[in-house]
Amino acid sequence: MTWAVLGAVGGCVMLALLPTAWTYAVSAGRRHRLDGVPVRPVAIVLGAAVWESGPCPLLARRLDIAAELYRAGRVRAILVSGDNEARSRFETDSMTSYLVARGIPESAIAADPAGYRTWDTCVRARDVYGITAATVVTQAFHLPRAVALCRTVGIDAVGVGDASLSGRSRSTLHGYAREIGANAKALRDAVLRPAPAVTDPADPAHLARLSDAE
Repeated sequence: MTWAVLGAVGGCVMLALLPTAWTYAVSAGRRHRLDGVPVRPVAIVLGAAVWESGPCPLLARRLDIAAELYRAGRVRAILVSGDNEARSRFETDSMTSYLVARGIPESAIAADPAGYRTWDTCVRARDVYGITAATVVTQAFHLPRAVALCRTVGIDAVGVGDASLSGRSRSTLHGYAREIGANAKALRDAVLRPAPAVTDPADPAHLARLSDAE
């Protein structure tokens, strides 16, 4: 293999990793441990798979973290965001039920049923739900992208990530690998700023729950 080929391969690798480097740079200093995250009015919990029995283990851990933030007084409300259609087993309904079963008052939980992807969640959090500052909760492999996109749309975002490697190693490794492509799409969204798939207004009752937290 010639030096030219090696250089070309190296250049391709660098280009592939550039979006990931961007997410880490934009979220630098804003990814925290649970016990050290700054106070924000709202926690945004990003959706994930729901099983017949309820939230999958990765999603359940996100919800557990949000519940801990609420109990510790580090957030005053929780926005659960996901695809609340039958095809996804009603993600936000399942997330809400999970939190309520663990003692979080339903009056402190708002749901965005059209958070189909991370970019949509961030834009809708700002435009539909009026969120200006938040703590994003997801897995550690997803956290740089989620915080970076929320910051890109103008939300004063920090984040807490579930490491997940010890408990769900296969899913976590797959998640880190998937982020390479997902970060490229995130950078494209940050540049092009597409509208979310759904721009319908929020349920007024849910909007009021977040307004009370500000």
